[in-house]
Amino acid sequence: MGGLVTGILGLPLAPFKGIGWVLDKVVQTAEQEYYDPAPIQEELINLEQARTEGRIGEEEFARREEALLHRLEEIRAYHLRRAQGGA
Repeated sequence: MGGLVTGILGLPLAPFKGIGWVLDKVVQTAEQEYYDPAPIQEELINLEQARTEGRIGEEEFARREEALLHRLEEIRAYHLRRAQGGA
């Protein structure tokens, strides 16, 4: 009987619980995309190709490469923290 009463009393909160679940899924998906190394690695390949083809100079290449490598390190650190049980 207690479960029924709790269920009935909890009904007004059901939409909020559903919204919370959806928001949690949206955040998880956004984190997965933000911390996916594949797009960064592809950018590095494209950057190297642009340098090889002469579309960008050495200085711009070095600047952009440094930023991309820094981003990859950030992603690796994130995945390491997650693997160790941290958030």
